[in-house]
Amino acid sequence: MGLGTIAVAFVASWMLGINPMTVLSLLSGGGGGEVMQTQQAPAAKPPADDKDARFVSVVLADTEDVWRDIFKQAGSQYREPKLVLFSGETPTACGTGQAAAGPFYCPGDEKIYIDLRFYQMLRDRFKAPGDFAQAYVIAHEVGHHVQKLLGTSDKVDAARQRMSETQFNQVSVRLELQADCYAGVWANHAQKMRNVLEQGDIEEAMTAAAAVGDDNIQMSTQGTVAPESFTHGSSAQRTKWFNLGIQSGDMNRCNTFEANSL
Repeated sequence: MGLGTIAVAFVASWMLGINPMTVLSLLSGGGGGEVMQTQQAPAAKPPADDKDARFVSVVLADTEDVWRDIFKQAGSQYREPKLVLFSGETPTACGTGQAAAGPFYCPGDEKIYIDLRFYQMLRDRFKAPGDFAQAYVIAHEVGHHVQKLLGTSDKVDAARQRMSETQFNQVSVRLELQADCYAGVWANHAQKMRNVLEQGDIEEAMTAAAAVGDDNIQMSTQGTVAPESFTHGSSAQRTKWFNLGIQSGDMNRCNTFEANSL
């Protein structure tokens, strides 16, 4: 499930008056089954001179440079994900990708799917503006690709069938927090390689990470917080693990699955 799924749960639950966790379940496929294919119009691509499209491509290229170097130092080879920019709906190896899901990564085809209109929602509704807030979103999805290459996401998916919903939610949180940490690792190395960070960039990313914390969304939509239903982690947890990655630059520090405390 991508970061944008949370954003949609926020908006849909506000508009429809239902529990955002119900919306999250529907948007994520409702429990691990295949996404139902629906009739759809061809996905519309943004124009070649679109500013956000260019920015996303530049950030993705930078993540490729960083992760290629990290994998090489570890004696392995990094396989780059593909980027798909779309609007509306688009076919994916994970089923029909919908703009309503926001940015997401499909491990089946190793592609990152982004509807650029999500960034307007990030700026306006979640009050998380700035280029580096957008870069954090991309780097998080690339983090899921790293998990795919390392076999982490396959192990989590296999374990899903043996767990209750509450148990799997806890594993899902660890998976998402690790992707946040990997996003921080990318930022650390990108800064060392090209001095890309400007004043306020880290704060922008922290704001974005906190904005999509489960507790923040639940409190905003239903007035209460239910930790047992978290799937991505609290605002504090998301900023903590992103910060750990950016401060250490060491992906080995991102082992959320063995952490006693998140």
